[in-house]
Amino acid sequence: MSWNPALTPGCPDEIGVDAIETLIVPRARDIGGFEVRRALPAPKRQMVGPFIFFDQMGPAEFLTGNGIDVRPHPHIGLGTVTYLYDGDLHHRDSLGTDQVIRPGALNWMVAGRGVTHSERTSVVSREQASRLFGIQTWVALPDDKEEIAPAFEHHGQDRLPVIEDEGVRVQLLLGDAYGERAPATLYSDAFYADVQLAPGALFPLPDNHQDRGLYVIDGAVTIAGQRFDRAQMMVFRPGDRITVAAGEQGARLMILGGATLGGPRYIWWNFVASSKERIEEAKRQWQAEQWGAGLFDLPPKDRDEHVPLPG
Repeated sequence: MSWNPALTPGCPDEIGVDAIETLIVPRARDIGGFEVRRALPAPKRQMVGPFIFFDQMGPAEFLTGNGIDVRPHPHIGLGTVTYLYDGDLHHRDSLGTDQVIRPGALNWMVAGRGVTHSERTSVVSREQASRLFGIQTWVALPDDKEEIAPAFEHHGQDRLPVIEDEGVRVQLLLGDAYGERAPATLYSDAFYADVQLAPGALFPLPDNHQDRGLYVIDGAVTIAGQRFDRAQMMVFRPGDRITVAAGEQGARLMILGGATLGGPRYIWWNFVASSKERIEEAKRQWQAEQWGAGLFDLPPKDRDEHVPLPG
């Protein structure tokens, strides 16, 4: 299949480096032997389209019996996206979902007015040495969807559209791009995709979205004659036709973006909202620990502990 018949890859040098509106180099942080790199929100850029949070998890290695244990914690006003390159995560939430996610599949949880979930290395993975490497992102919900009922969708790798051309493989995770649409239910204009490039391959970004960003997972790319290595995010000027060239070792990328939301978003801990009042109410209800009587409950199979409110 021609993966985008309306947009033929051109020379990356056809644009100037000033087409890169923001360059983000996230700092690595060690959280108890597990490394994360947070690209969004950044001091110079809070969002790319509706994407308000972007964390690279790992790569990390665990000895037999070990793993990560993210205890039950709350969210409002957003959708969480989990995508793995290596390892697994056992997701449980207050809707009753009990789902292990593995590389190539997609977990999409819409918090809406309030949801709680936990994420832990699976029992099977703990039986031997294991690895974990992936990306977690949050998508801020539009104003009229912030209070919708929470929901969860899991989409296996075989259900996600794949677009291939010479030296290019794109697995579309969310939204629409290159004439394809991913199956997860979205509430705003957006796209999110896992891109693998052979050495020297040319790859054009979608041209049907307002905001567009690119994060280098592995390898390197060249844009307008400038090289960008792993763990760097570029956010591009709207309207420009952008083509990247993979380096001599090839590259793996995450591309993301969409329409800018109608208004600003406040973000505090795990809460995202268009008003401070919504966040204050969520804080109050989580601290009250009245499970099942308000915004929040605990996962049915993970009720023995939870993350307390910070501070």
